[in-house]
This record gives sequence, C-alpha cells and structure tokens, in this order.
Amino acid sequence: MGLTWSESGLRALALAAALIASLGAAEAASLAERIEACAACHGAGGASTMENIPSLAGQPEFFVMNQLILMREGVRRVEPMTDVVKDLKDEDILALAAHFAKAPPARTPEPVDAARAAAGAPLAETLRCASCHLPNYGGQEQIPRLAGQRVDYMIAAMKAYRDNTRSGADTQMAAVVYGLTDAQIEALAHYASSK
Repeated sequence: MGLTWSESGLRALALAAALIASLGAAEAASLAERIEACAACHGAGGASTMENIPSLAGQPEFFVMNQLILMREGVRRVEPMTDVVKDLKDEDILALAAHFAKAPPARTPEPVDAARAAAGAPLAETLRCASCHLPNYGGQEQIPRLAGQRVDYMIAAMKAYRDNTRSGADTQMAAVVYGLTDAQIEALAHYASSK
C-alpha cells in the first residue's frame, strides 16, 4: 500500500519546508553578519589594512578553525577577540573558517623591503620555514599562510613566539625563532610576505 498525503498533510509539509528554508536564511544572515564584524578589523574580504592585524583571506581552513577554537576556549588569549569568539558555536567557527579559506589570498598594503627580504631568504632556508609553510608560503592544515601577510603582524607574532609571550603558542614555532635577533625576525617577515 502506497503512502498518500492529505491536503492538510501537504500543507504541513509545505509549512515545514518553508520553516527549514527560513532557518537556513537566518543562519546565512548570521554568517554574513559575523563576516561583516570580522571585516571591521581584518578588512573587507579578510584583507587587513590595519596595523598589526592579520589578513584572514586565503588562510588554510583548518588553521582558522583551530585558532578560533583556541581563542574561544581561552587557550590563546587575544584581548580584542575575547568577546567576538566567546559565543561562537562550532558550526559558526566551521562556516567562518570555510569562508576565509575560499577568499582570494591578500597581499599586505605595507611596502615589503627588498633588501630585508633578500637577507631573509637564506635564513628561511636555514630554518627550513618552507618545510611547514610550504615553498610558496601558502600554509597548510594548521600552519598559516605567510605569503602576502602583513609584515608588522608577522614581526610581532615571531617576537612573541621568541619571547614566550604568546599564549596558546606552537612550541615548534617558538623553538624555530628562539635566539633570533629583531633584525633577523624583520628579514624573515619581509621575505615571507614577499612570496
């Protein structure tokens, strides 16, 4: 015996479908609002124009997801992000990570110093930066994209790794930059951003 639908059953089904569709639209609006909120600091499309604020555009999806979770859980403390991430649900984080991973990679608006970049090249080779960040410095999995990233942000991040002041930090990265001078860190940042 086949299943038949009454007129009231069909109306209920249509109402349920409309409700599900409206919930999907509400979630999409919520994602759009969150993306707009991110743009206030990280720039339109995730391309930062603000000093010491990283670009998110083109970052590996897993990297963005991981960082947001670490911030939400208080493992990585970034004061301006505390209120932003505290109420994010896992699905919000996954949607934001997917969005920024699909965005065209950003190029820093800062001037990249060619002489410093040239000085950073052999140091990056010695430190084997490309073994994690990839030869094009595009990043992978939990490793961030450095190509085109803001130079000032990378300098501050590497100094925080070196000086053990970055909470929730990657200990492997801290070991790589341990003992580097400020000038060496600056050279590495210019080199990586130039990729």
